[in-house]
Amino acid sequence: MSLRLSAHHLKAESIPDEDERSSSSQDEDDDQNWDDWVSDSADKRPCKSLFEDKTFPSVSDALNHDKTHHGFDLEAIFTRLSLDPYQRIRLVNWIRKQKPSIDQLSSLKGDEAFLSADEYLIPTVEDDPLLQVQLSGDWSDESDDELPEAADLPGAVRRVCVLEKRLQKAQQALSDYRAFVGDRLNLAGLADSLREEGSSGQDGTSRRDDDTHYFESYGENDIHAIMIQDKVRTATYAQYIMSTPEVFRDAIVLDVGCGTGILSLFAARAGAKRVLAVDASPIAEKAEQIVKANGLDDVITVIHGKVEDIKLPDGIAHVDVIVSEWMGYALLYESMLDSVLRARDRFLKPEGGIMAPSQCKMVLGLSEVSELFKERIGWWDDVYGFDLSVMGKDVYDEAIVDIVGTETMLSDRCVIKDLYVPDLAPKQLDFTSPFTLVSTAERRTKIHALVLYFDVFFTSTGESVPPETRAYVVREGDPILAEVWPLGGRPHPTRRMSTTDHLKGRPKVTSFSTGPDSVPTHWKQTIFLLRDPITVTEGTVVQGTFTCRKSDENSRELDVEIHYVVKESADQEPEGEAVVQIFKVR
Repeated sequence: MSLRLSAHHLKAESIPDEDERSSSSQDEDDDQNWDDWVSDSADKRPCKSLFEDKTFPSVSDALNHDKTHHGFDLEAIFTRLSLDPYQRIRLVNWIRKQKPSIDQLSSLKGDEAFLSADEYLIPTVEDDPLLQVQLSGDWSDESDDELPEAADLPGAVRRVCVLEKRLQKAQQALSDYRAFVGDRLNLAGLADSLREEGSSGQDGTSRRDDDTHYFESYGENDIHAIMIQDKVRTATYAQYIMSTPEVFRDAIVLDVGCGTGILSLFAARAGAKRVLAVDASPIAEKAEQIVKANGLDDVITVIHGKVEDIKLPDGIAHVDVIVSEWMGYALLYESMLDSVLRARDRFLKPEGGIMAPSQCKMVLGLSEVSELFKERIGWWDDVYGFDLSVMGKDVYDEAIVDIVGTETMLSDRCVIKDLYVPDLAPKQLDFTSPFTLVSTAERRTKIHALVLYFDVFFTSTGESVPPETRAYVVREGDPILAEVWPLGGRPHPTRRMSTTDHLKGRPKVTSFSTGPDSVPTHWKQTIFLLRDPITVTEGTVVQGTFTCRKSDENSRELDVEIHYVVKESADQEPEGEAVVQIFKVR
């Protein structure tokens, strides 16, 4: 699997499809122009003022407020300084970060250093609509003729041709911009360059390397055997790939972190035109041998390298599908998703490209885990008559990866992070989320842990799943657990469709869960043992925040900080002060 460093990604709104443009041309005024269409969806999103901690219903409202109350006209300064799109993004981020006075802004000349500084390409406000909307100035730098009138059929045809041309240019601009940001902010490439200059610093100390052991570990057979033998995982990927010919037939597919190449083999068998299998670990050599042994080397090309560094073969500019099994313990351990997002920004076609999986949800719940508690901590209290409890104290500092039974879960589940991969920015992988967990215990019980797991979703269109969609839970005896090898043209075992497969107008959904209700996966569950167990009855509320971020010591590890209070019920005051506990996931 490949290097997990990445550049920041700036989210861009999608351009309306043909139906939306057709509807818009009928309903909107004749003077509505192309910029209006492109920026319409972003303009309707809540937007923060440039000068105050106030949020308004739309970009227009925010800009009008700044113009009325602060005397600052953003559109006017764009025009006065003749700023290009990147300079405009830098200006917005500079204002939000540095908070200049109106006098300072009025004196800008357009040659200021910050207008060429890459640090101001990074959004100061997450998913800032001001970076996505096109204002009245000429953002696209188009040189097309004026949009012709559509008074007759020939005029309408000319109008459509001009619009289609502008659509193509806008799509290419989006692709170019993603590549521009990635190349200019390629922290991974910088890190690689430093490593090439030498393995030690100026003071003679060894440089920190979070990746060497990681890649080497994926060169061993055992880890790949464990993953492939996880039938919930492997069979679900196979089910998605083999049952969505509309996605894979005649497609160009990129398999990021291909390992043995199992997903690439599935994609080739599903009718893919080309499959590019990328891995930075030594397993790539075996993957190449596996591809040849299966007679698929005319379809699958194995590329040994980091996805941040590779180039696609000649004649291939973009891929139709990116498939990857990037999930780690607690979903984000190993930081492989960063590399998948980098691959998306570099290689996925800007319109209609599909990420597989397209969405993952991190889920939290209360668990009594009494047996696990006795095994890991309680056991040390009396060992042949001696108190060795000091041995159990460090257990509270690290998350435990283990399996808990469904009967140990004693609360409703709470989604603490919903990651929609097509729109996800790397900085969103460090987050703080609120949670509220309501006990379902039928009698007074001690809660020893918070348990984290994740659900994974694939869709036939790459779009997000409807909010009410639940992940498919595999039970013992489920057909999906039947042997998947060899497929060899044999139909895949039938499984019950996901909850939205049969609903008209919605994407076909394939999914699986790593939670306690499902047959265990190799990810198991991530368990956060509480130093002070919580005594609950039915209706007890545990409320708090869950913070997850990459570790400063090792970027592939996670630091988790949990704050919580306990209430007898939702309308009661908390019992005691908030509790804070910090964990490592490694």
